[in-house]
Amino acid sequence: MGFFTGLVTLPLAPVRGVVWMAGVLTEQAEAQLYDPGRIAAEMQQVADEVASGEITEEEAAAREEDLIRRLNEGRARGL
Repeated sequence: MGFFTGLVTLPLAPVRGVVWMAGVLTEQAEAQLYDPGRIAAEMQQVADEVASGEITEEEAAAREEDLIRRLNEGRARGL
């Protein structure tokens, strides 16, 4: 990047910083959302809630289906 280009694009520096930060936050959120350990813990929580009668089998099946979808999507993304 030349001196002139640097001067011309200097006002955009805050915008580039915000875009970079948004990208980092998105990566971190996706890493947590698709984390196999976290998904396994949530599956255990669903099983515990069914055992204690907090949720029905139908609710548990729906939540487990969503968790399995997240796990497969995370694997497909390579996370």
